Amino acid sequence: MSVPHPLDRLAATIEARRGADPASSWTAQLLAKGPAKCAEKFGEEAVEAIIEAVRGDRARLTAEAGDALYHLLVMLAACDVPLSEVWAELERREAQSGVAEKASR
Repeated sequence: MSVPHPLDRLAATIEARRGADPASSWTAQLLAKGPAKCAEKFGEEAVEAIIEAVRGDRARLTAEAGDALYHLLVMLAACDVPLSEVWAELERREAQSGVAEKASR
């Protein structure tokens, strides 16, 4: 029996928090504010990860990458996009080179 991917487990936890009292859960607070706020938070965390990458601080980049991944999953949940659809899109892209894919746009 295989163990679920950590991102799948995190996505399930986020989904479980969807109906929680916003006073008891940061995830529930974000989801209650809607997709636009969730997207804003993801953008903030992505920028923070970029800053740490440019600075070359490996430990801070690792922490900010974790924050960015969490907020990406919250944003996806707020937009009703299950992580399984993202996995399927990535699998679809495996069959095509990045160069060919960009040329087809």
